Order: sequence, then C-alpha cells, then structure tokens
Amino acid sequence: MRYRVIVQRLYHEKLAFISLVYLLFLVVLSIIAPLIVPYDPEAQDLTNVMAAPNWAHWFGTDELGRDIFTRLLLGGQAAIQAGMIGILIPLFIGVPLGIISGYVGGVIDDIFMRVVDAMLSFPAILLALAITGALGVSLWNAMIAIGIIFTPQFARLARGQTLQVRREPYVEAAKISGSGASWIMLKHILPNIASPIIVQASFSFSLAILVEASLSFLGMGAQSPQISWGGMLHQAYSMIFVNPLMMFFPGLAILVSVLAGNFLGDGLRIAIDPKIKRT
Repeated sequence: MRYRVIVQRLYHEKLAFISLVYLLFLVVLSIIAPLIVPYDPEAQDLTNVMAAPNWAHWFGTDELGRDIFTRLLLGGQAAIQAGMIGILIPLFIGVPLGIISGYVGGVIDDIFMRVVDAMLSFPAILLALAITGALGVSLWNAMIAIGIIFTPQFARLARGQTLQVRREPYVEAAKISGSGASWIMLKHILPNIASPIIVQASFSFSLAILVEASLSFLGMGAQSPQISWGGMLHQAYSMIFVNPLMMFFPGLAILVSVLAGNFLGDGLRIAIDPKIKRT
C-alpha cells in the first residue's frame, strides 16, 4: 500500500513523471533501435559528408557521411547499459554489505567503513579511469568500473539506514521470536530501507550515463565499431567549428537524460517524504 501511495504522489510531480516516461521511452527505444534505424550506422557516403539536417538524414551526417540520427539511436544502448550496470552492481554488492555492516556493527563495521571512506576519497571519474585502465579499455569494463565507483555510496547509505532501523520495535520483536540475523536483514530491514535506496538509484542511473559518456569521450569506454554518445562527441570534437551539429545532438541526448534522472530522483524524494516539498 505504501508504494501505491508513492506512485500516486509521483504522478502529481509533473516534471518527475515526465522524466520517468522519458527514461522508460529511452529504454524501450534502445532495445528496438536495431530494428527501426533507417541506415547502417557504419555505412559511409563520401558524396554526402557533413550534410545539414534534411528529410533523408534528420540530424544530418558526420565527416564520413554516416547518418547521425541512426548512430544517436544506437548510441543510446551504451547509455542505458551503463545506467543499468551502474546501479545493479551497487544494489547487489553495496547494499547487502552495507546492511550487514550496519546490523552486525563492531570491528566488522569499523573495517568496512574505513574501506568505504578510502574509496570515496578518490574523485569518481579518476577512480573509474584507473579501474578501466587496469581491467582493459572496453565498454563492458567501463560499465564495471562505473558500478564499482557507485558501490561505496550505496553501501554507506544502506549502512546508515540500517543503523536507524535495527533499533525499531519490530526488529527487536523478530530477535526475541528467534528469527536469525539473515532473515531479519532480508525480511525486516531491507524492505524498510528500500525507499531511499530507490531514490539513490535514480540519481546514480543518470550519473552513470554521464560517466560512461565521459569515459568514451576520453577513449576509455566504447571502442569502434561500438557506438556511444560520448564516442560521438569525441569524433565530432575536431569538427566543432565546421559542423557543430555533430556535437549538438549527442550532447543534447546526454544532457536531457542526466536531467531526467535528477528530476526523477527529486520527485521520488518528495513522493516518499512530502514534508521536503513543504520545507
């Protein structure tokens, strides 16, 4: 019932709801993109280089005569994959570790927090570059790096929420009734800390898209013939004064997607706790 109320509140946050619709549309579009793109993304037409937008090429063509609209649609796949992996790794690794650390406490919690603090002390993009360099340059390794750099944030959030929830009467009652620690963490703590984690996942999804684009722009992410929005920006950088539209469309796609994730996160926070909006 609680989550039904949250969904109803989110519907009334128009900007957040529109952002949710856009992100869902982006996910669906990335799945069906190979079936609907009008051109081969690698097909070159040297007689139609850097063409302006027209009926045949809605967003124009690049320096090799490739259709920008086609490449933009397919580049969304890398963005969505990065966003998904960027939150799935922390959800399945960081959250359980944070719950265990907060529930058990003691020496385990102290060691855990020192490791988390050490990881959070590095700038995210530098840590992602280091991990990608160690694993090898590829889109998949870049996505793993994104998941790793987000894991400490989710772990710290889960730990902090667990420290609050573990003192609640229903947790104490479960202990008295003889429930094991794993059962308590799974059935009593996790459901009651899920809301802030969902909000964090929304923010992290958009940030993962930005980090993946940054890595690809620096040549540490998607490699040709893989297509990503950051890679498109990298290829268009040298042509910025000749054909600025080559940078405009992938840059706009990144901007709108990141903003949508942030707006959705803000909307979820308000839907979960309406007092935030009144404040």
